[in-house]
Amino acid sequence: MYNPSPFQVDDPTALHALIQAHPLGCLVTQSDAGLDANHLPFELLQEESAPPRLIAHVARANPVWQQVRDGGPVLVIFRAEHAYISPDWYPSKHETHEQVPTWNYRVVHAHGRIKVRDDEKFVRGVVGRLTRRHEALNNAQAPWKMSDAPPDYLQRMLGAIVGLEIAVERLEGKFKLGPNKHERDRLGAA
Repeated sequence: MYNPSPFQVDDPTALHALIQAHPLGCLVTQSDAGLDANHLPFELLQEESAPPRLIAHVARANPVWQQVRDGGPVLVIFRAEHAYISPDWYPSKHETHEQVPTWNYRVVHAHGRIKVRDDEKFVRGVVGRLTRRHEALNNAQAPWKMSDAPPDYLQRMLGAIVGLEIAVERLEGKFKLGPNKHERDRLGAA
């Protein structure tokens, strides 16, 4: 990613926070079938003495899990808020007319190595983690839990998905929010 220094963010805490706040990532893979992109909810796992990991699942019918090579490189893109910025919003434009339109955004690129996890215990754990987290955020009154589903139905649903685990090797952050602009122009855009 082209990432000029004013936009670079290297703080792991800020990068992890963006991933956690915007967990729908775009998994980009390369295989003999070519480039592929899949939009998946991810869970970021951070253990003290290990690099971060991303876990997710895909439908068993999705060929991506058969096309990737275990240990192969992948990219996951997480995008937060974004917006078109009109030059008219910059006070300096009205004085000098030296502004152009742009787009402000925050993204994190997670580079890592993928592992397919086609085992029921891992898949159940992924679904359990994702469900607990997102039900607590979005349905606090009566959160759905896996035990709400009939056991045979849940078993069929779990059998229809495959787990993915990505060992994160590098995070790149780009927060293009006008840090190269004067404060009054940043406030005008905001």
